[in-house]
Amino acid sequence: MEPFIGSVAVRRGDLTRNELARDHRAIYKDVYLRRDIELTAHLRARAAWLATGATLCGVSAAAVFGTKWLDPSAPAEIVRSDRHAPRGIVVHTWDLESDEMCLAGGMRVTTAARTVFDLGRCVPAVRAIPIVDALMNATGLKPAAVQVVADRYPGARGVKRLRSILELVDGGAESPQETRLRLMLVGAGLPRPETQIEFRDLHIRVDMGWREWKVAVEYDGVQHWADGRQRAWDLERIAQLEAAGWVVVRVSADMMKRPEIIVERVASKLRAAGCAV
Repeated sequence: MEPFIGSVAVRRGDLTRNELARDHRAIYKDVYLRRDIELTAHLRARAAWLATGATLCGVSAAAVFGTKWLDPSAPAEIVRSDRHAPRGIVVHTWDLESDEMCLAGGMRVTTAARTVFDLGRCVPAVRAIPIVDALMNATGLKPAAVQVVADRYPGARGVKRLRSILELVDGGAESPQETRLRLMLVGAGLPRPETQIEFRDLHIRVDMGWREWKVAVEYDGVQHWADGRQRAWDLERIAQLEAAGWVVVRVSADMMKRPEIIVERVASKLRAAGCAV
């Protein structure tokens, strides 16, 4: 069930005022959600759209496009000339070209390219890159499309930071931890890895790696250790990769707390394969 305007629902006879107060919680003024429904970033975005009728942007637009792992408690973001808005909604007064807006899920939102343009300008890189990675993964957006928007506003605040972020993003990342792992390796001076490398003949793929040196890096979330079937499949995948001449470095959540160990382990495998690092 999605957010709805409470007064309209009561007027239509969908529920009584007592039922509205008892079984629902207000996200914004007169915009409600059932108490047993978990609030997500997407539902918060829709609630903000119902409350304001404004164009959604930033993390709210990203949520509408299906971006995963967004913080549901983060304020919604809209674009309009009137700066006044309910608590929990951030208002931007940006000028938008007609081709920088679109309809998604019945709501007016900034396009994926314009959304990345704004996120890259306004959000610190350490937070922006995982969000942009996930948005690109969800939509198939390429950095070149964002560059087109950036070229329209060469003097806009934060454009320089945006351009540096675009050099680091990769829509192949399938989780924030994969993004952080990739940035860790690149930040340490290792060659940029290719993400989601497919082995069609083996019907498997790896999170990231270097085809030239046949070194792969896999991030193993908790399910890789807690799920017996997943663990067995992981071992089989690695055995197949090693039989094909690849070396696989597995990284756990706990290892992410010791980046120097990860970097050295990967670097040593690359050096052994002939990479000058």
